[in-house]
Amino acid sequence: MSYLILGASSGLGRELANILAKNSNNLIIISRDERDLKTIKSDLETRFKIAVKYFVLDASSFEEVKFFLQSNMNLLNEIQGIMFPIGMVDAEDKISNDMSISNSLIQANIGSVAYFLSKIFPIFLKRNRGVIVGFGSVSSAVGREVNTVYAASKRGLDSLFESLALASSASKVKIQYYTIGYLDSNLAYGRKLLLPKGSVKNLAKIVHKNLKKNYKKIYYPSWWIVIVGMIKILPFSFLKTIYKFLKNKN
Repeated sequence: MSYLILGASSGLGRELANILAKNSNNLIIISRDERDLKTIKSDLETRFKIAVKYFVLDASSFEEVKFFLQSNMNLLNEIQGIMFPIGMVDAEDKISNDMSISNSLIQANIGSVAYFLSKIFPIFLKRNRGVIVGFGSVSSAVGREVNTVYAASKRGLDSLFESLALASSASKVKIQYYTIGYLDSNLAYGRKLLLPKGSVKNLAKIVHKNLKKNYKKIYYPSWWIVIVGMIKILPFSFLKTIYKFLKNKN
């Protein structure tokens, strides 16, 4: 089999590439960091004797994504699965964002995924097989003063994958979606957190184990399902009170 990974150069994307290659899958890996992509290609081809193609793409640019898909539809016809461990944050992401920041965040976190899906999903439906795996964030559970557009984009991604699962329900196309808390990756490096970080390697193993299953929506680490569930049932006025209290404590 062959898988495409959008956002493959570090963190979860790199671990997914590793476990798929270890299980004899050829890969198409995409990110904006060519140096990392070259390293991953060389490493995986040497260790696991599989074929790896790589492409440099800035997923925050609509024009780049559009041009890539228009120029490489043959690649989508080659693959049996696609994964989207892609995410982009900005330290200045707030309601008052400059539109260039907001547009880049929306494009990277949901726009690029939606565009890829618009091309690959019809192919998978026609074949009546294929695997699509998306990755959201627990930050989408409630509005935020910081990482505002990032969280809003991830909430939209939740809805997009629910719609995808409904659209594929009469087919054998497999849809998986993971809502993720903090992981032991570079995004959480040096941050003081109230809860432990989840293992990126362990998550990659879980993703690989679930590839043949029907629609699953999984929280990782698993305790987030309780926390997010509580957030969603509490009145927003109560959440605002808690937020004000914590903000004043800081």
